[in-house]
Amino acid sequence: MKNFISSLYFLSLFPLSALANSEQKICMVLDKAGKDDLSFNQEAYHGFQKAVKNLPVSKDSKVIEAKDENHLNQTIRSFVNEKCKIIFAVGINNAEIIKQISPQFPNQKFAVIDANINKKNVRSIVFKNEQGAFLMGSIAAIKSTTGKIGFIGGMNIPLVQACEKAYIAGAKYVNPKINVLVGYVGITVDAWNNPTKAQEIALNQYDQNADIIFHGAGGSGLGVFNAAEKASKTSAKKYAIGCDSNQNWIKPGLILTSMTKEIEKSVIDTVQNIIDNKFTTGLFTYDVSNGGINWAFDKFNKELFTELQIKKINQIKNDIALNKIQTLREEAKN
Repeated sequence: MKNFISSLYFLSLFPLSALANSEQKICMVLDKAGKDDLSFNQEAYHGFQKAVKNLPVSKDSKVIEAKDENHLNQTIRSFVNEKCKIIFAVGINNAEIIKQISPQFPNQKFAVIDANINKKNVRSIVFKNEQGAFLMGSIAAIKSTTGKIGFIGGMNIPLVQACEKAYIAGAKYVNPKINVLVGYVGITVDAWNNPTKAQEIALNQYDQNADIIFHGAGGSGLGVFNAAEKASKTSAKKYAIGCDSNQNWIKPGLILTSMTKEIEKSVIDTVQNIIDNKFTTGLFTYDVSNGGINWAFDKFNKELFTELQIKKINQIKNDIALNKIQTLREEAKN
């Protein structure tokens, strides 16, 4: 009894607030498209939410949407001062700031998503987007009835250009004669959050007889979905392909499929590593072979594919995972 009372006295010296402070505080900065983009940022945000809910993570953990470069710089520095155990930077634009700032805080742990930053205190989480884009191009070519499809990128940068090339390669892998129309929303970060411009480009591609358009445009991709719906009312049915998350539900029957990336899982995996004291820096890759990239097949689009088409798509997916496709290997080298 004496030992029990002593234990109670000992615990009373440490209030619950102190125990809570022992939990790891995680912080995340999203890019300008924000947590409601129904795409890349939202997936990362969901990973953050699940980590806070299901893991021993501090309730003081924070997510901030970067408004501009100066705001982003200040946010990262404030996160460091607030003793965030890990700071996530979502998107290639935010990653550039981490590249500049991380050497100034060598003891701070950072994780960048969708970029490779070669710094000693940074985990770079990347996805083999070219594999997913190749698969989306193959699916578009399998389903196209006009022999003409489209691609709309967000910001015109090498990362998205590589997706464009892989998408075209995937389409031509199925149909060497297919015609692929290409457009970009813009050259600044605003290109990720301009659905009006994306809709305009998509309508133009549909008017040129494209019947399927794949977007790699973040929040702007919603404009491609709206264009598919609008164009389908005045002519033969048009389709769009989503990106980064499963977007099939947004316009059921009009979104052919989505290129999914396990962004949410990458966040949770990283936080779990922090909790287990197993966090390491360097390059972490998610691809088709480990389930990091896939095509979305669910109740919203299952009626759009025949069994033979599904079999063909999954065969191509398997060949990608096993690195059997020569054209994709060549794309990866470039």
